[in-house]
Amino acid sequence: MLDTHARKYVSPFIESGANFFIKLKLSANDVTTLALILGIISSIFLYFDKNVLAVVILWTSGYLDAVDGAIARKTSTSSSFGTVLDITFDRVVEIGIILVIGLKFADTRLSLIVLLASILLSMVIFLTVGAVSEKNGVKSFYYQAGMAERSEGFIMFSLIMLSQNYVNIIINIFSIIILITAFQRIYEAKKILK
Repeated sequence: MLDTHARKYVSPFIESGANFFIKLKLSANDVTTLALILGIISSIFLYFDKNVLAVVILWTSGYLDAVDGAIARKTSTSSSFGTVLDITFDRVVEIGIILVIGLKFADTRLSLIVLLASILLSMVIFLTVGAVSEKNGVKSFYYQAGMAERSEGFIMFSLIMLSQNYVNIIINIFSIIILITAFQRIYEAKKILK
């Protein structure tokens, strides 16, 4: 929801980041890889109880994840492989955080299984609709907006990192939001696909 509706407000910040990395001669895929590395580092900091630093690095990773697409559009280097890298690396970052949460908080494991199942269901719908849809947008594939997009995921992960007494509650709310998104996406798919 935030990725779709707040984009216009953060777009100048994303564009300036893209210009900066273009001047450094970094490609969109280079910045995608940098976002992945920072996302993994965020998980490592979370594991070692450097929670505020983990949150800052996670959001930096997310910022770079937005910048890479702007670089690809500005340099006319958008590619299907870049899209695959971007979506895959996003999931690797999320998996890293979820694994660390599971390692640190044994009592959250059932909730994390439900969260992972919710993410899997939502992503299957998202990717399938993107693959079979003829519609295109700013991105290199059809992007289905929903209640839970990447920014909402980062907000929930940040809350988990910073509010460790409420980890199970936050994970369960996160799962519900993702399931609502899955139902939004399947409903939209029914309307736009034949």
